[in-house]
Amino acid sequence: MSQRAEREADLAVWCLALGQFIAYAGLLYSFPALLVAAEAGTGWSKSALALGPTVALAVAAVVSPFCGKLVDRGWGGEMLIGAPIVGALGLTAAALAQGQAGWVAGWAVAGLAQGAGFYDGCFAFLIRRLGPDARAAIIRITLVAGFSGSFTYPAGAWAGEVFGWRVALLMFAGLLAAVGLAVNAWGVTLLRRGVRAGGRAYADPPGMLARAMRQRVFWLIGLIFALVYVAHGIIITFAVPLFQGQGASHAAAVWAAALIGAAQVAGRVLFMGWGRHVTLVGMVRSVLLAMAGAALVLWLAGAAPGLIFVTAALQGAAIGIVSILRPILIAEALGNEGFGVISGALAIGVLAGAAAAPWVGAVILDGAGVNATIGVVFAMALAATGLAMFVRRG
Repeated sequence: MSQRAEREADLAVWCLALGQFIAYAGLLYSFPALLVAAEAGTGWSKSALALGPTVALAVAAVVSPFCGKLVDRGWGGEMLIGAPIVGALGLTAAALAQGQAGWVAGWAVAGLAQGAGFYDGCFAFLIRRLGPDARAAIIRITLVAGFSGSFTYPAGAWAGEVFGWRVALLMFAGLLAAVGLAVNAWGVTLLRRGVRAGGRAYADPPGMLARAMRQRVFWLIGLIFALVYVAHGIIITFAVPLFQGQGASHAAAVWAAALIGAAQVAGRVLFMGWGRHVTLVGMVRSVLLAMAGAALVLWLAGAAPGLIFVTAALQGAAIGIVSILRPILIAEALGNEGFGVISGALAIGVLAGAAAAPWVGAVILDGAGVNATIGVVFAMALAATGLAMFVRRG
C-alpha cells in the first residue's frame, strides 16, 4: 500500500471501531442496562423480557453463515452499512411495542443487524481486505468497542430512570441510525479506496467450509465458544440482579456491571503484552479458567459483596481476550481462505449460546435463585476449559 492508503486504512479501522462500539451499545448492552426499568414499566417477568434479546440472537445465529458468504462474495461493506439502519428499526419497534408479541418482533429485526454488524461480520470484512494485517486492526477495534458496556450500563440506567425505558431505547436506536451508519459507511469507503490504490482484497475458492467441517478442531472451537457465550451472556444480562442478590446495593451493582466493559479493554491490553510469550492455545485455556474463577468469586461475594468488582474485572478481562482470540484461533487453525463463511458457520454456536443465555438465565434466576445461576455459569466455564485441553497446542 502507498502511505496515503495506509493512513486511510488506519482511519477506516478507527471508524469501524466506533461503529462496533455503537452496535454493541444499542443491540446488546441496551437490554441489560434497561432491564430494571423495563421490568418496572411493563410489569412483565424477566423471562418474558429476555425472550426479545433471545430471539434476536437466535435470528443472528441463523443468518450468520449467509452473512459470511456475503463477505466472501464482496458484499461485506454493504452489510456493515445496512446493519445500523436495520438495528435502529428493530429497536424502535421494540420501544413502541404495547405487547409482548411486538416486543419480540422488534428484537427479531434487531437480530438481523446483530448477525450482519457484530464482530464476526466486521472481522471477516477486515480479514478479506487486509489479510495478515487484520490482526492489528482486530485488536484496535476490540479495544475501542470494549468500552461499550462501560458506557451503556450507567448511561442506560440513568436514561431509563429519567426518561423511561421506551425513550431510552429510542435514544439507542437514534445513535445507531445517525452515528453508527455514518462511521461504518466512512470506514468501508476508505478501506475500499485503499484497495483500489494498491491494496489487495483477498478472494477465496469454493468448498472451504466443507473442508473445515471435516476437521475435529472446527467442532471443538464451535462447542468451546458456544459454552463461553452462554455463560458470559447470563452474566452480562443479569449482572445487576446477580450482584444485588449477593448483597450489593443497586448503585454498586450498576458500577460493577459497567466495570466489565472497561476490564475487557484491560484484558486486551494485557493480551498485547502477554500474547507474545504464551502459545495461542495456552492463552485460550488460561482465559477460560479465569472465567470459571470469576463465577467462583461471585459466589464468595455472598459473604463479601465488594468481591463483585473482582468478578467484573475477571469476567471482563477474560471475555475481552476471548473476543480477540476467537477470530485469530479460527484463522490459524483453519486458514484465512474462506474465513467469512467458516467464521459465520462457527458463529452459529456462539450466537445460539448468547441467544439462549437471557432466557436460560431468567428461568434459573427466577426459579432457583442467584446461587444456582452462578453454579451453572461456573460449570459451563469449567466445561469449556476442559474441552480446550483437547485442542492441539499451537
